[in-house]
Amino acid sequence: MTAASTSLSKVPCTIVTGFLGAGKTTLVRHLLQNAGGRRIAVLVNEFGDLGFDGSFIAGCGIEGCTAEDIVELPNGCICCTVADDFVPALEKLLNRPNPPEHILIETSGLALPKPLVSAFNWPAIRARVTVDGVIAVVDGPAVADGTFADDPEALAAQRADDVAVDHDNPLEEVFEDQILCADLILLNKSDAIDLDTRNRVKHEINQHLPKAIKIVETAHGAVEPALVIGLGAAAEADLAARPSHHESEADHDHDDFDSEAFPLPKVAAPEELAARVAKAAEAAGVLRLKGFSAVGDKPMRLVVQGVGRRVSHHYDRAWTPGEDRAGRLVVIGLKGFDRDAVAAALVG
Repeated sequence: MTAASTSLSKVPCTIVTGFLGAGKTTLVRHLLQNAGGRRIAVLVNEFGDLGFDGSFIAGCGIEGCTAEDIVELPNGCICCTVADDFVPALEKLLNRPNPPEHILIETSGLALPKPLVSAFNWPAIRARVTVDGVIAVVDGPAVADGTFADDPEALAAQRADDVAVDHDNPLEEVFEDQILCADLILLNKSDAIDLDTRNRVKHEINQHLPKAIKIVETAHGAVEPALVIGLGAAAEADLAARPSHHESEADHDHDDFDSEAFPLPKVAAPEELAARVAKAAEAAGVLRLKGFSAVGDKPMRLVVQGVGRRVSHHYDRAWTPGEDRAGRLVVIGLKGFDRDAVAAALVG
């Protein structure tokens, strides 16, 4: 039996990777809403022990998507806790009386996809699952702004002159590892940048890639599911073609990053909360903010998130009867980010 035919008996898994705030959760929700009758389960991971994305997916009210279909792994970066968290969680899904037909795995924004792909070769699961594809979600405006390098043009010139040059910015290494492992790259938020900028960003991404990988422009994570699901990549058997800056587990840690949750008080209007979060985003060392709060007597929960200077908010679902409406905001930043400045900004 060929490797291709063997993989048909395995449950396909799609790994959704991407930098902080690129739109991974939005993509996963879109795929669930357009599942076409497939039984899809989701494994979602957020950095640190302060996971939020699982609740954002589980609370979206998607028909056929139950609480048992959403498994959240909040205890550390999924690529570093494979044995303790990921493999047992995957086995639990596979051992259900009615196992999923497809599994979506949303990684933390700081996770490296290659160690996770490698985990699919573990004896406990390798005969039961396969990596259908690795999808890298890219924040188009952030890349256009040069978020992943202090001086992108100077860095590119250095690389051209010296193939051994080190990466000064660890965030850029994380970003590169994610796109280098991808079978498909989604240039998300493409509606926020003009055509010339989109073409420039795609050109910059292609400069990092050793092989041709299709880049699809998306807005709000909306993409035809057939473009994402059913790639048949069997990525776990193709590791050599997916280079990484961190080829061993010992090379990879998150000492440069930290996270903390802050309480969010009830506000009178969404704009008030957005202004506070925008001010908190200016604190030294802050990379990403994501959380929710109550607005006056509104029956809906307000979700707010910020990446860099961009802050967005929307109502995601109704508060359930008796639910605690105390809001909170998870902040991810560089080690030692200015917590006092964040706390002061959120008080207003």
